[in-house]
Amino acid sequence: MDYSRDIDKLRHTCAHVMAQAVQELWPQAKVTIGPAIDNGFYYDFDKKEPFSDNDLRTIEKQMHKIINKKPVLAKEVWTRAQAIEYFRSKGETYKVELIENLPENEEISIYKTGNEWIDLCKGPHVDNAGEIRGFKLLSVAGAYWRGDEKNQMLQRIYGTAFFTQKELEDYLNLLEEAAKRDHRKIATQLDLFHIYHDTAGAGLVFYHPNGAMLRKTIEDYLRAQHLKHDYKMVMTPNILKGKLWDISGHSGHYKENMYYFKVDDEDYAVKPMNCPGHILIYQSQIRSYRDLPIRYFELGTVYRQEKVGVLHGLLRVRGFTQDDAHIFCRADQIKEEVVRVIDFVFEVMNDFGFHDLHIELSTQPKDFMGAQENWDKATEALKGALKAKGISYRVDEGGGAFYGPKIDFKLKDAIGRLWQCGTIQCDFNLPERFDIHYIDDKGAQVRPIMLHRAILGSLERFIGTLIEHYAGHFPLWLAPNQVVILPIKPEHNEYAQTIKKTFSDEGLRVAVDDRNESLSKRIRESSMKKVPYQIIIGDKEFSSQTLSVRSHGAGDLGPMGPQALLERLQQQISDRL
Repeated sequence: MDYSRDIDKLRHTCAHVMAQAVQELWPQAKVTIGPAIDNGFYYDFDKKEPFSDNDLRTIEKQMHKIINKKPVLAKEVWTRAQAIEYFRSKGETYKVELIENLPENEEISIYKTGNEWIDLCKGPHVDNAGEIRGFKLLSVAGAYWRGDEKNQMLQRIYGTAFFTQKELEDYLNLLEEAAKRDHRKIATQLDLFHIYHDTAGAGLVFYHPNGAMLRKTIEDYLRAQHLKHDYKMVMTPNILKGKLWDISGHSGHYKENMYYFKVDDEDYAVKPMNCPGHILIYQSQIRSYRDLPIRYFELGTVYRQEKVGVLHGLLRVRGFTQDDAHIFCRADQIKEEVVRVIDFVFEVMNDFGFHDLHIELSTQPKDFMGAQENWDKATEALKGALKAKGISYRVDEGGGAFYGPKIDFKLKDAIGRLWQCGTIQCDFNLPERFDIHYIDDKGAQVRPIMLHRAILGSLERFIGTLIEHYAGHFPLWLAPNQVVILPIKPEHNEYAQTIKKTFSDEGLRVAVDDRNESLSKRIRESSMKKVPYQIIIGDKEFSSQTLSVRSHGAGDLGPMGPQALLERLQQQISDRL
């Protein structure tokens, strides 16, 4: 059994049952769409009064009544005119709009739930609603019709469904744990970042000192790793002329996600991607086959127009930075270079504490550019590299970028959730569109192949992932504040400052908390801020020139000499623990 496909059918059916229940309880509510999504489903309603938590419980009871009847979901094919007439007579204006916007040759499929409720739907569904044995309505959110803020604001009810009650209970426990790990909540607790939607703009991140230090640590690590792996550092402008994006194809395939503006009556765009800038650097001089592969790396900040409704903390923003690289290589070097990137991804993820990666190969989309022959070559090259590494992968048919197929890396976090991070994209098209080449061993001009790749992807999304993975309890090497020193009395402050200087001079991030507060309160507050190590200095420590050490993970470590503790911390950082 293809469980993933069958569970989507079950959840889609549950969305229909929910919509039926809503209309039985509130006949004036208009229905729109209700698909299955990752981990659940939703349905959007146009209803004057907002749904309350009590309403969700009432809807669940009504759904149980429907499910207990085990109604069959039967498909019928109607004519366009028949469907429009029926839904118009019911006042279902959203359904009418959907039908009118369908292509002329599109089949108009209708599903009847036990002859009691009718919906416009492509399907598929389970045979009867009685197969739903565990479901839960989770939340209500606002959603613009068709994702356009100019349209009517609807009410979206989210839910989930499973084939068994046990699966549902396990998932609800996971949601409870995930809520505790919400990166936005932890970011407030640790003072990491803020997004000033109203005053500065939606989806734009302001890093506070702690967040900036966390990000700097990640950036420093990335730069060092890329230099070790023979990448060349580059930097490119944040704005580029519009005609450059015409050449790249972004204006034709991606313009709705870009920010355009005028400079001296000429179109410019804020870059949504770094690839054209790297191509221009490659193009700046004649290249020989001996020069290849050339690997350019940039921590490039990009901006993309995302709908307000999909923005979500650090996980979906409008301005973000990519650990972006582009590799220009010969055809005979593709497999080796892709293998190198795969190894690089696994190495980096292991350092950050992610040891379970899921791989996905995304193939040619409908909206693609370039020759079919090149797409076939690129796809086979990626498959060959995965085969050479002995890596199993899932195929996402039609999920590639408009310029090439790709390998995506999804990491599993501490509570089993998958997060999209790195990617490798094999591109024969942009080198052709920009007319770049190298000189081969016979003196002829040859087109290079371009590999687009990122290890972490968006730094913003990755930091959000890290926060939730560790629940804010960062390993020592990543912690914005690694050590806090707590002198008990004012006469211990000078010794505390001496220890701080010694440790800071060795590169550790250390603070002294000598506020006029009780020791227990200061210990409690630094614990809440998840500082990995606390050093307590009292009369005994002062007289013996030792330190009383507490570890966030291991508890009280007892008295230690400053040098012994320093070496312990340095070893832990070196091991990235």
